[in-house]
Amino acid sequence: MNEILSDAGLDQIFRHARTHSAWKDAEISDVLLEAIYDLAKMGPTSANCSPMRVLFLRSREAKERLRPALDKGNMDKTMAAPATAIIAYDLEFYEQLPKLFPHADARSWFAGSSAKIEETAWRNGSLQGAYFIIAARALGLDCGPMSGFDRAKVDAEFFDGKPWRSNFLCNLGHGDPEALFPRSPRLEFDEACQLL
Repeated sequence: MNEILSDAGLDQIFRHARTHSAWKDAEISDVLLEAIYDLAKMGPTSANCSPMRVLFLRSREAKERLRPALDKGNMDKTMAAPATAIIAYDLEFYEQLPKLFPHADARSWFAGSSAKIEETAWRNGSLQGAYFIIAARALGLDCGPMSGFDRAKVDAEFFDGKPWRSNFLCNLGHGDPEALFPRSPRLEFDEACQLL
């Protein structure tokens, strides 16, 4: 049986982790960004389809390209974050299935079926985006995941000519705890769950 994570680990990933909007001035290394992906990619996806794609924006020039797509309320926190990840999904993910799921002809399950491709890419890309947040927190970073941007503008600016589509943005860095609001409530088990 697997061991339960320590309370300290669960606190870092879930109970004490918060969505940050203010950031300390500290760069994030390539090695750390690669380590986040290397953890996130291990989470399960349907037929190991792994459709998440990530574009990391760290330079001022890259952030300025993103600026016109941001809602006003997300502008300052995104421009100040040490890194912003565009969490996207690949609509041609199925082309990788001969490598990722070699024991069946999984590519044929999707090729030519645009509705199935879109649904599978979006759902499994979203799952991988959640794994990405957990991985970043596990490796000591704070996250600021968000909607609040113009997807069409992001896709035109960063993915023109690619089969990638943006899902959500995630600011990364070391958050300033002094800028946090009190934690918002969560639903209790019996408000959100049923046992049958």
